[in-house]
Amino acid sequence: MPTVEVSDLKDGDFLLDVREDDEWQAGHAEGALHIPISDFVARYGELTEAAPQDGRVNVICRSGGRSAQVAMYLVQQGIDAVNVDGGMQVWAAAGRPVVTDDGQPGFVL
Repeated sequence: MPTVEVSDLKDGDFLLDVREDDEWQAGHAEGALHIPISDFVARYGELTEAAPQDGRVNVICRSGGRSAQVAMYLVQQGIDAVNVDGGMQVWAAAGRPVVTDDGQPGFVL
């Protein structure tokens, strides 16, 4: 499974958050696309519309398990996708901003 370290992600890299709604609402990376893993297959078209045509999809969850499943599925569909190693826990620990929908500071649930 291809992975990427949080420290290797740059501002503006495409990020797909596959955590559930309550986790997202507690806090997420600003600018990430949110499609919960439980809705992923039904909402797959949202990803293909939003993802950069020639860019990579960086998939993140809380710790890396769910995002690894989604990243593997995307790779099987021919999409350049990688799992963000350690997920939002490492994101927050690295000092990356975690926000709520209204832009306030959030936290990783």
